[in-house]
Amino acid sequence: MIEVRPVTLEGQGVRLEPLAPEHESGLREAAADGELWTLRITSVPEPDRTASYIEAALQGQAAGTMLPFAVRELNTGRLIGSTRYHDIVAAVDRVEIGYTWYAASWQRTHVNTAAKLLLMRHAFEGLGCRVVGWRTDIENHRSQSAIERLGARRDGVLRHHALRRDGTVRDTVMYSLLSSEWPAVREQLQARLGR
Repeated sequence: MIEVRPVTLEGQGVRLEPLAPEHESGLREAAADGELWTLRITSVPEPDRTASYIEAALQGQAAGTMLPFAVRELNTGRLIGSTRYHDIVAAVDRVEIGYTWYAASWQRTHVNTAAKLLLMRHAFEGLGCRVVGWRTDIENHRSQSAIERLGARRDGVLRHHALRRDGTVRDTVMYSLLSSEWPAVREQLQARLGR
């Protein structure tokens, strides 16, 4: 059975730091890069809700269902987004990776691949997970493409599954990667970052 605790993960120019209240102003600034909170298919906090966003994530951590991170780009030292393990099911050695967002100027760069490589490596090699999962809004095609580029397999769609911030109900696309698939995926991601 896995035991998930706060940890700092670093590599490929990014550092994933355990999310803390001190990250509020940096995350507020990152979200403002592209006004990401205006997208109905993301979980990015509005500027005046950044503190409550962090507080809710830390409540999930205290409950044992989440492990949230702030993402720092190391060349600039700036906070550029957030990600987390969520829906942690320790009894079956499973975590999901999600609540991921980056400042608009850092999207479509090495950052997502680097951060996901760190999270997957820690999940499979550090925690001993048997499976890592992802979920996304059926309308979030960029997220689906990004998850598929990571090597995850599409498991299916949960229909009429969750509320969006605008009150509409979304279908959720589910993905997963098994520990037996991890070595090949790790090589592929490392090669991509090496280019």
